[in-house]
Amino acid sequence: MRQRTLFNEDWLFSADRLDLEAGDELFEPVSLPHTNKIFPHSNFDNREYQFISTYRKRFQFSRSDPGQQVFLEFDGVMLACAVHLNGEQIGGNLGGYAPFTINLTDGLQDGENILTVYVDSTERTDIPPYGHLVDYLTFGGIYRDVHLTSVNPVFIENLFARTSNILFTPQLACEIRVNQVVPQVDLQAVLVDPLGREVAKTRGKLEKQTNNLVFDNLPGIHLWSVDDPVLYTLQVTLVQDGEEVDAASTRFGFREAFFRPDGGFYLNGKPLKLVGLDRHQTWPYIGAAAPARLQRLDAEILKHELGCNIVRTSHYPQSPHFLDRCDEIGLLVFEEITGWQHIGDEAWQDLSLVELKTMIERDRNHPAIILWGVRVNESPDNDPFYLRTNALAHETDPTRQTGGVRCFRESNFLEDVFTYNDFSNDVREPNHLPYLVTEFAGHMFPTKTWDHEERLIEHALLHARIQDKQFGNEKIAGAIGWCAFDYATHIEFGSGDRVCYHGVMDIFRLPKWAAFFYKSQQTPSQGIVLQPATHWTMGDRSGGGNNPLTIFSNCDEIEVMIGDIRVGRFQPDRETYPHLPHPPFRVGGLDQYTAWGQREFYDLHVIGYLGGKIAAQHRISSDRVPKRLELSTDTDQLQADGADMTRLIVRITDEYGNPLPYAVMVVNIELEGEAELIGENPFPVIGGQAALLVKARKQAGRVVIRAAAPRLPMASVTLEILPTVS
Repeated sequence: MRQRTLFNEDWLFSADRLDLEAGDELFEPVSLPHTNKIFPHSNFDNREYQFISTYRKRFQFSRSDPGQQVFLEFDGVMLACAVHLNGEQIGGNLGGYAPFTINLTDGLQDGENILTVYVDSTERTDIPPYGHLVDYLTFGGIYRDVHLTSVNPVFIENLFARTSNILFTPQLACEIRVNQVVPQVDLQAVLVDPLGREVAKTRGKLEKQTNNLVFDNLPGIHLWSVDDPVLYTLQVTLVQDGEEVDAASTRFGFREAFFRPDGGFYLNGKPLKLVGLDRHQTWPYIGAAAPARLQRLDAEILKHELGCNIVRTSHYPQSPHFLDRCDEIGLLVFEEITGWQHIGDEAWQDLSLVELKTMIERDRNHPAIILWGVRVNESPDNDPFYLRTNALAHETDPTRQTGGVRCFRESNFLEDVFTYNDFSNDVREPNHLPYLVTEFAGHMFPTKTWDHEERLIEHALLHARIQDKQFGNEKIAGAIGWCAFDYATHIEFGSGDRVCYHGVMDIFRLPKWAAFFYKSQQTPSQGIVLQPATHWTMGDRSGGGNNPLTIFSNCDEIEVMIGDIRVGRFQPDRETYPHLPHPPFRVGGLDQYTAWGQREFYDLHVIGYLGGKIAAQHRISSDRVPKRLELSTDTDQLQADGADMTRLIVRITDEYGNPLPYAVMVVNIELEGEAELIGENPFPVIGGQAALLVKARKQAGRVVIRAAAPRLPMASVTLEILPTVS
């Protein structure tokens, strides 16, 4: 039977291209995912990751069956690689984002085997996305998971759970592709509900390489939705002479997702306005080599902290861990092929088509994915190429529509949905239907967490204005803003420090005020939001003062107090933002309380009300001198696998816990225990908040982390490193 093992531990790494015969002493031990170089969070040279490195892994193997097939499955290697087993090259891959499989069978020997992977992380012009300038970095290394899988001579290559008739009597057709056709092999398929109970089963004969089994009767099916993401499991077994010879399973959901000719998007027959942000997969320090925990955290931030119902995977296929979490929490996904503005030659296009097919075959069972991006982001029209990408997408997955992101309106519309990057700082009337805005703001208004308050407010209100306008236009399916998180980029873009400050959160996934705008559009039952958009100083704005005051909230009304003075009660600004679920509050008439140079200046106190009752309160100190050093992590437990990580968040705050954007301080971190810090230490905190990463080692134990900064009380946090479960 099939055995699939995570193959991430006990690798060796060298930043040089070493001979196959080189001694192990020339390597360092690593665990996957792995980046070929650790960087500071900004101000580095991307040429430093562009080299050929060597990975080695020694492992034991004992063949249990002469017909046993053994495969090495890579989720992602950046950007090209050659794979050697026991001194012989057995395969390789071009492209950094799609998975690939290497057959080890013929080269394996009983006992010790030596696997060597040469990874070329240079920005090669013959491989997407390169060939021209690219506004993001690719970094390098074996940066996603690797699995070792052994199967019998006949095995399942791919499963596709095709649902239909969702709004009436849900149906399921199971498409099963096997590696070869063998007489007298039966197919058995079982549908399992979220509680592990068998719902239905069916069977058939293995007659060709791609077989279809249909479930005739599916009573009581629960539909997958953004509010109730119900996941089922399809289990398929190959049976020969009464014995199971292979089995595979996949998770999926019953749902209908469709962009209609009227311009709207409909989920399970109900209209749903799409509100989302674009996501790059990179982190500070480690590039793209983030373990499962960080990948899943990004989905949770987008859904729960930012209140999005859709994310666009700009501009490439992303981690299975990220997509799995999107399925689990009900975050819709627009997934697209690799590239940025440039289309290469015929060989380059052929690689892109291979990636497209691989991406769809890997990801078509994800109910969260509602649209395939079949066009290189913002590239010029190329009808021969894009007719091929569209046809291939529809052939590989007839259940989903296609989109092709462009930044110009006069374009040949070959896809099912006109997906458009609108950088007008407005919302244009659709020129094609269905119509989805896939980028706005971004480079039109880059914003740092330590910018003056007027810029941060305008950045947040730009997002608010555009989302309001798209909510008010029934012909627009939704709007996806650029972007969720600041990201690393080439010197030709960004602010010259290798960072694009386009996110509603910074590169550490910490919020700017625009993030609170998105979060405030959630219902109060999802979490009450009450965030004044102010540094609460008398001199940060042009001319001084804090008039008017912008507050992001999903409360019915707010009350504003300055010291003991009651300024008044206020309603959301529905005149300016008539279509938003929860418009921002605009509080004027504050000059008498916050005028430039006035002697008395008091704390700000905002009270939020729901149904006439106090629901939330927020205070900001008038004394902007740092009072607290705060230290926190996203989890208090890590796995002792040598790769698991969490953020270590550092904040310098006022007495009420508000980050101080102009508190420039050096923070020293000390760590005791079986973990290591990744990031600058000492850390120059700019903007009042930052984050490092804590990576578990391979021994269980307790970790104590302490932080110190001048004139502030020390802060500490503890973690438990848990033994891995085999």
